[in-house]
Amino acid sequence: MEQAFNDTRSIVRQVPRHFTFCEPFWEGTRARKLLIQYCPDSGKYQFYPRPASIFTGKRNLEWREVSGRGELFSWTVAHIVRPPFVGHTPFVVATVTLDEGVNIIADLVNVTLEQLAIGLRVKPAWAPLEDGTNVLLFEPED
Repeated sequence: MEQAFNDTRSIVRQVPRHFTFCEPFWEGTRARKLLIQYCPDSGKYQFYPRPASIFTGKRNLEWREVSGRGELFSWTVAHIVRPPFVGHTPFVVATVTLDEGVNIIADLVNVTLEQLAIGLRVKPAWAPLEDGTNVLLFEPED
């Protein structure tokens, strides 16, 4: 019998504070699109949003839509949590390396213990917030 984890998409989350420099990211989530910053001088992506490039220190960053697909780099199973996650354990928190080379930490949903393996291909899943934006989560690609 496969062990399933709780699906954290139904949890009512507070809307995170939106800083001006990361507003394109949050606007993208309204349409369930993943926009991440790209540094044209270094030719590299960066995540989480920042006001300047982590590679050059310049502020000439571009926002580019990416597929959100990638591979499971690492994970942990949460059993002891704080609100609003109380009553929704166990669930999986994953580090995903996007195909563009950046790491994102998010919940991994629709997955069983038997599926969890480094290199598991994942795609975006979304959890709605009350302001119309969405929180990025991941689920297995297959």
